[in-house]
Amino acid sequence: MDKILDPRLQRLTLINEPLPAKPELDQLPTFEVFVKSRAARPWRHEGSLHASTLEMAFVFAKEQYSRRGTCLGIWVIATHDLFVTDYADNQTDIYDQFTEAPGCSGEAWEVFHMYKRGTQHTHAGQVSAPTPQAALACARNALERPRPVLNAWVGAAGKFRKSTPEEEAMWQTTPEKLFREAIDYKTNEKIKAFKATQS
Repeated sequence: MDKILDPRLQRLTLINEPLPAKPELDQLPTFEVFVKSRAARPWRHEGSLHASTLEMAFVFAKEQYSRRGTCLGIWVIATHDLFVTDYADNQTDIYDQFTEAPGCSGEAWEVFHMYKRGTQHTHAGQVSAPTPQAALACARNALERPRPVLNAWVGAAGKFRKSTPEEEAMWQTTPEKLFREAIDYKTNEKIKAFKATQS
């Protein structure tokens, strides 16, 4: 057995046998969730979750990330379907490595930028390219960047489960009362009326 530097483990008498093999998949796949909170704001990465399918991930994302805050829509994609760049230094733009773009045609790709460490990735736009790497090269000149991009995520537009205009009503309070609000039940008034009839 290799020498272990952790003093807590050095004091233990460890069995010199190989560890049992870990199951190939011991949890559900991971998905990334992007939310649009207001019309003027871009899609922003809100977090990750585990689900069995893309559609189930969309349902979980709706419950986990849009129940309390303002939300206009949700995008979900499997983590393994995102191409992730290396992180650049604080003043270096990841696009500096691209000198010229190849043919910018083919599949549509959604591009997300992170401008400051510790912040979430935001949607920068969509480009067409044959591969995710080519999409980044095309994005260099096609997408606006207010400051250096430290990290970028690229995902094929067709791999996202995006909320549709028909589904937007589930996040809105409308004058037509498509969804009844709690105050509409007038529970206290009904209880008082019932008590009055019982006395």
